[in-house]
Amino acid sequence: MRKPVLSILFVVVLLAVGAIAEAQQPVKITRIGYLDAVSLSVNAARVEAFRQSLRKLGYVEGKNIFIEWRSADGKLDRLPALAAELVHLKVDIIVTGGRSATRAAKDATSTIPIVMTQDSDPVANGFVASLARPGGNITGLSTLAPELSGKQLELM
Repeated sequence: MRKPVLSILFVVVLLAVGAIAEAQQPVKITRIGYLDAVSLSVNAARVEAFRQSLRKLGYVEGKNIFIEWRSADGKLDRLPALAAELVHLKVDIIVTGGRSATRAAKDATSTIPIVMTQDSDPVANGFVASLARPGGNITGLSTLAPELSGKQLELM
């Protein structure tokens, strides 16, 4: 009688310890690098829209994401160093604002995913192979790509 009770107790303790250990696993905090050529205050509306969109998707700064904000404040020659800094910090993804920031990020890494927020022609600028199949580590939005002209007119 005593042996089955001890066996059951042992199993219950193991399950409890396993549940506690699983519950204590730290939540992975995704590190996002945000690289922009102009100051963040100039792009305050875009930065706030970025934050709001992340919140809508369940990502909250300090809770499950951390954003490394980097701005060249209009000094484009600073972008390569800022991009290299984000790579050194081992961010999980880099979001870029503008062609110069995207170029700096592309030159700094071929492994960290890069999301460009705006570029007139990412194919011509050498960021992606094509809009349909970007290839490499860059994706994002194209604002004035010739391939989209017909679709833009259609939407009007």
